[in-house]
Amino acid sequence: MIEIKKLTKRFGDFTAVDGLDLTIDTGEFFGLLGPNGAGKTTTISMMSTVLLPTSGEILIDGQKLDRKASSQKRKLSVITQEYSMRQDMTIDEVMEYQGRLYYMPKKLIKEKSEELLEFAGLTEFRKRTVRHLSGGMKRKVMICRSLMIEPEILLLDEPTAGMDALSRRQMWNLLRQLNEKKMTTVLTTHYIEEAQALCDRVALINRGKLQKLDTPDALIEELGAFAVDLTTEDGLVSKYFHDREEAINYLSEAGKEASFRATTLEDVFVDCAGRKLQ
Repeated sequence: MIEIKKLTKRFGDFTAVDGLDLTIDTGEFFGLLGPNGAGKTTTISMMSTVLLPTSGEILIDGQKLDRKASSQKRKLSVITQEYSMRQDMTIDEVMEYQGRLYYMPKKLIKEKSEELLEFAGLTEFRKRTVRHLSGGMKRKVMICRSLMIEPEILLLDEPTAGMDALSRRQMWNLLRQLNEKKMTTVLTTHYIEEAQALCDRVALINRGKLQKLDTPDALIEELGAFAVDLTTEDGLVSKYFHDREEAINYLSEAGKEASFRATTLEDVFVDCAGRKLQ
């Protein structure tokens, strides 16, 4: 279990994370959503100890996380937005280097590499250098590398950023398989449909503060499961309804400039944050 208590991070006069309280259950797939500058990456950076909190604390299984807590840090593995691998290394070399960093026996490195590359569908590309991999393949290698030490918690900061639609869906399938192994996963993403498809619960944060926290379905139901989009002089306006018949009646009176659809988590985000993600 991860407990985040009154977590705050300031950079001079700017408060990036402001008294954040969260509890993430063991084995949960948890999403952090918010507009640019909301504090998502800063929160992940504190969870990985790259940044230290100005105040507040993070507990893992009841023990405070800090840079000196090596046993706690070993439970964590992080995948960042940037491709943090040497371009001239092959996939095999990336995996071997990661194992050596953690003083893993050579035999175990080989066994884990075989297992993980097969799991990610990368076995046939293992001799290819990083610079000759597609963006989706690089992300998969980063996941395989992070799993070498068998972490209990996986922190994913925009793991599908820049991927095409097909590669993103392939990554979703990979992440679902990881979650089936009961690994605690914390995800930040600008793709709201990604959070809706993957996360057990999501936290909507804005300007460093928690605004909403629940399952995607519960948040959608709270807003209204049925949406009618109206084209007006001011642009597209959406109205939400809890009752399907009520939405259909409204649609029939609205005329040709209206359409009916199911409400999505992005609607919840827009209603909460006041603007779409950039």
